[in-house]
Amino acid sequence: MTVSGQGMTMSDLVARFARTTPDAVAFRDGDLTLTWTQTHARVSRMASVLAGHGVGPGDRVAVLALNSVPLIEAMAAVLRLGAICVPVNFRLVAEEVTYVLTDSGARVVVADDAFAPLAGAAGAGTVVTIGAGHEDLLAGGSEDYTELPVDDAAPALVMYTSGTTGRPKGAVLSHRNMYLHAYANALQAGSGVGDNVGMSGAPLFHIAGVSGFYNTLIAGGTTVLTPSGGFDPSAMLDLLERERVSTVFFVPAQWAAIVAVPGVRDRDLSALRRAVWGAAPASTTLLRTMIDTFPGAEVMTAFGQTECSPVTCMLGGEDSIRKIGSIGKPIVGVEVRIVDDEMVDVAPGEVGEIVYRGPTVMAGYWNKPEETAEAFRGGWFHSGDLVRADPDGYLYVVDRKKDMIISGGENIYCAEVENALAAHPKVAEVAIIGVPDERYGEAPLAVIAPRDPADPPTADDIEAFSREHLAAYKRPRRIVLVDALPRNPSGKVLKTALRTAHGAASVAEPAV
Repeated sequence: MTVSGQGMTMSDLVARFARTTPDAVAFRDGDLTLTWTQTHARVSRMASVLAGHGVGPGDRVAVLALNSVPLIEAMAAVLRLGAICVPVNFRLVAEEVTYVLTDSGARVVVADDAFAPLAGAAGAGTVVTIGAGHEDLLAGGSEDYTELPVDDAAPALVMYTSGTTGRPKGAVLSHRNMYLHAYANALQAGSGVGDNVGMSGAPLFHIAGVSGFYNTLIAGGTTVLTPSGGFDPSAMLDLLERERVSTVFFVPAQWAAIVAVPGVRDRDLSALRRAVWGAAPASTTLLRTMIDTFPGAEVMTAFGQTECSPVTCMLGGEDSIRKIGSIGKPIVGVEVRIVDDEMVDVAPGEVGEIVYRGPTVMAGYWNKPEETAEAFRGGWFHSGDLVRADPDGYLYVVDRKKDMIISGGENIYCAEVENALAAHPKVAEVAIIGVPDERYGEAPLAVIAPRDPADPPTADDIEAFSREHLAAYKRPRRIVLVDALPRNPSGKVLKTALRTAHGAASVAEPAV
């Protein structure tokens, strides 16, 4: 049942600040600066445009675009109509986008000029283009605003994250998930209300980008948009300095590039209060460098996953030094256990899987009841992360139970890549493992047994094939040829043996 007065959507927050702080700056995107009043009017116009295309409550609308104010306006407009937003990774190829659109049942795709052809190639029914003609598009909409009562348990987002079966799964995140996550993070990090200038280096198709925006939005702060695509650390420093950013999130690979910029310690970053990292492992060497480089800022670890909105644990303050390498403790509202395969709590100090429950955990996977039931077996959400707790209750990740590679903040599931490459006519069998990469932390390496040892696939063969079936960040940049993959008596590939044999290999940087 929809209960008036209980909902709080992204759109509602925009409307709220248009009433309470109408002239405060909501967004800065290059030369574009928008107040809350202007943002509210533009979101209303965009909602009017989408309604004209038949979008209504419960409909799924995909968004496929680079970071921009028009993208955020589109996302808020979708929620203003009571519809569900489906952010799509713009690095995917048409085949992968088609799956997301089909699985989610998206009625409409909002795409910027650069990706409208991709949306069309993926079989999108209706494509609404934002970009060069965006202002004309908005001019055709109405500013009339009718507040729509929304059940806060209703879905707001379907965030696709690759699964171990090789097919992406859509994590269903509700309005309640997102705003309670933002409140918890504000409380945990000590965000001020109204004095926040937030920035994130994550794309808005990624949960880190969406939640980072929510964290600033909930406080009525100013969001500074960062460009998508190639990462320029010097330009990011310019942006931090010029916009007087107070809270910023980057993945470790981005932070490593930033702290290496000549003269970084001479920059005026006195406004920076929180330097947050997450989405991939960071070395203690990098963390110590960050602490030394930004002495006036609190270096914070944010750990979690898409299904949890995403942050579940945080480490900050003096603990960033005292417990360096830890992911910290659970944030407000998140309950955790460390369990064995039988859901029995492990002894203190022993390794087990961390499982969660709380109001920021997803409702389930879109249209996948079996996978949802498996993820919530025993009444707790199973993360797939293996951790241990020290005597003070601080958590440390020791391995990933799921077969996953994290490269530059992007999750790469081996089964998905293996399934794609197994279709190559020269490949008999293939296994993907993660190997160290100086820039991205990890990168995928393909261990291949050829169908014909006399005519094995080359690295160029695999690269050309991958370009047709996989996003750039998922493609292996090096291959190793073997006679056969090592297996145990039950036929399972022994990836531990592969990592021992090939895990120290160096991999060329992925194409951007």
